[in-house]
Amino acid sequence: MTPWQVVQLVLRIALAIVFIGMGISHFRRGPSRTMAAMIPPRLRFDGPLRPTVLVAVTGGCEIAGGIGLLIPAVSIVAGICLAVFLIAVFPANAYAARNPDRFGSLAIPLVPRLAGQVVLIALCVIAVLP
Repeated sequence: MTPWQVVQLVLRIALAIVFIGMGISHFRRGPSRTMAAMIPPRLRFDGPLRPTVLVAVTGGCEIAGGIGLLIPAVSIVAGICLAVFLIAVFPANAYAARNPDRFGSLAIPLVPRLAGQVVLIALCVIAVLP
């Protein structure tokens, strides 16, 4: 194993821990309510796409993606899917950033939130580059 492959492996393990941990939080009562509230009004629907279902689905995606990073046969797909996932959930983070009075410490200001999201996307891609 080359030094670069070791770095990628360590990065995949670290990202897996982060994504699995965050995914699990989507199923905890308090955090899941807050996450459901973070979904912007224009993306709120009734029925199968209601906010509580979206929170559960996104939690499942994070858990699956984190596990996928640890499975060599699917790690590239998992890394790419997590990068796309991070783009897809950004509107909720941006909504929270614009409403600090409502979301408190979860309302990370928009520019640092965007920068962090870009770094996380880059890490997901770097972790699985062939």
